[in-house]
Amino acid sequence: MTGTAESPDAADVSGSPRTIRVTRTARVTRQFDAVFVGGGPRTVATLIRMAARLRQASESAGAADAGSTVRADAAMSRRPLRIAIVDALEVGSGATWLTTQPAQYLNNTTASATTLFPDESTPMSGPPSPGPDLVDWMRRVADAGTHPAGDWVVEEARELRALDFTSRRLQGVYYRDQLAGAITAGGFEVEQFVTTAHDLDPVDVEPFSGDPLTAVVLEDGTRLAAPTVVLAQGMVQSLPDTEVAGLTRFADDHGLRYVAPGMPAERDFTGLPAGQTVIVRGLGANFFDVIGGLIAEWGGTFEPVAGDPHGRLRYLPTGREPHLVAGSRRGMPYRTKPIPYAEQRAFTPRWATPDWFEELSHRRGLDFATEVWPTIAQEIADQYLSALAEWAPEAVAGTATSGQAVTGTSGAVGSWVADLASAQTAEDVERILVDHVVDRRWSWTIADLRRPTRGRSVTSDEWQAFVDTMIEDELASMCEPARHPRAAVNRVMSLLRGSAHRLGAVGAVAGTSLVRDLQGWFDADGLFLASGPPSVRVRKVLALIDAGVIDLLGPETVVRADVDAGRFRAESLISRRAVDSRVLVETRMSKGRVPDTDDPLLRSLLDSGRARIHQVDGVMTDFIEATRADVAEAVTTGHNLVAASGEVDESVIVLGIPASTTQPGSAIGATPGLPSPLLAGADIAAKQVLHRAERVQPG
Repeated sequence: MTGTAESPDAADVSGSPRTIRVTRTARVTRQFDAVFVGGGPRTVATLIRMAARLRQASESAGAADAGSTVRADAAMSRRPLRIAIVDALEVGSGATWLTTQPAQYLNNTTASATTLFPDESTPMSGPPSPGPDLVDWMRRVADAGTHPAGDWVVEEARELRALDFTSRRLQGVYYRDQLAGAITAGGFEVEQFVTTAHDLDPVDVEPFSGDPLTAVVLEDGTRLAAPTVVLAQGMVQSLPDTEVAGLTRFADDHGLRYVAPGMPAERDFTGLPAGQTVIVRGLGANFFDVIGGLIAEWGGTFEPVAGDPHGRLRYLPTGREPHLVAGSRRGMPYRTKPIPYAEQRAFTPRWATPDWFEELSHRRGLDFATEVWPTIAQEIADQYLSALAEWAPEAVAGTATSGQAVTGTSGAVGSWVADLASAQTAEDVERILVDHVVDRRWSWTIADLRRPTRGRSVTSDEWQAFVDTMIEDELASMCEPARHPRAAVNRVMSLLRGSAHRLGAVGAVAGTSLVRDLQGWFDADGLFLASGPPSVRVRKVLALIDAGVIDLLGPETVVRADVDAGRFRAESLISRRAVDSRVLVETRMSKGRVPDTDDPLLRSLLDSGRARIHQVDGVMTDFIEATRADVAEAVTTGHNLVAASGEVDESVIVLGIPASTTQPGSAIGATPGLPSPLLAGADIAAKQVLHRAERVQPG
């Protein structure tokens, strides 16, 4: 055995296998029935599906199911299946839901939106596998009153409701508990390796019996050989680009502090200098996590602002706070989620209907910017004007005096509807917005999503007025999502972006447009509008802006190393404001682009030609290529790695984010009652693992 066995951790006590931490150089080869690289929810879900399939085979009382690729004799074999799981940080949770991260790092989805157990909504050929979703599990933990991972698990489970936003660490414990349950149910022998995987190697059959195997090569040279390898790394990070590498060297040379982009749980943001200016770059999801952790460190408190109708808070500092000057390309933080349990705005699309999307899905070579986006923009403009006509009737031309507006299922209906119906381009939609909004306070175009001042330079006073309006609108939007115009825009994007992305997934969108538009600005706009933080976190950030602890520098923020001054310098090209500091904190996520990944295994596969970047119409995407999958039980392939030569390696399965373009929706967690590509992919992987395990029996 390689490495040193440690004492059981929390998950071990609740039934998980012992963890092997590789600590010394070794070059032994060990054989398993399957090796999983990445220990997060996709691996856990696959073991759950394997256990369900084995249970079904066992219940057939020794007779093979004629339509199944998993024979009962496999389920009743002479030994349990041996599984290896490799993760660099923690098996069961993976990096995103690391159970040791700060409690202040929250999910941006509610507890009710998480499960690892598919229901009838998810197409798959395997049997049902009932089990607790996150809410059910929290209830059980609260009732038990104890948990091996610590008292904090029980405390959080008792405090949270179905529509609350859980901590990431709590969800990580849920995943780990479901892994332990799957191991028990399946009778698997599982070893966990907390280290990194660096390569894949073919293995000669001797001294093993059966088909050729593939070995996962660990950091110390140990080889874990199996007939099936499942790559389930989840969120991939990028190698430092030229700018990050340069800033790192500059910080080292000048004794400065630089926190590079990455996962918040893997970075140290503590100990920022009190009272001093700190440059912060990035205003997305990571930013809110980082601020949540800093608030806990500073020890400041919040109190309600008396008389404020939307729950504005006032921050009471302790003196330990730095002055955070924050900027980004947009210059604005991600938009908030509505307050949990608040009524959502009704929305029935007029033009971007399910039938319209279905028709487009059968097309090929679509230009997303000119053939799809204008219709989505029509819906956004319609809902904005409809909500505005109700919220501030005097702001919409003709609404207050003509009596044209009536209330429908999606709000007021006015003369703009006919104008929008005749719009052919996104520019037409923008002109209609300009024509119908007559109050400058509410003047808005869809292009403002990417350029809040429409690229126009503004004075410091104008920028401050812009920020003040943003805070007012954000507070009202989160409290009254059924009525506020800003919330109406968010709602349209949240409900339509999935259908838009599916057009790319089925090959309807031309390669150039897929990369430039759908995976470029549209994906970024969708995250900005519809994948923001919970309102409880946003409310505190807004209070910190009011208090001057956070200062929004402005759009189009650029950061550079000022060699003469020996400091970092940040400047907004729009507000023309600039600051310098000895500390630069990146709250950006260096995610997503597989061609630039720092994952050593993916790097090795790409560099050697055993994997290739997926192309659409000859245009490179940001993801590796895997085969498409068929849910039919008789098909024993799917989601398999494709080499540079085009050869398919059926022994290697790729699940989730690194192969997003061939696995649409697999990057999204599984929600009860909704079709889950993540869980469907897990069933396809489970089917293959068991099929090959029948034929290859370790000695």
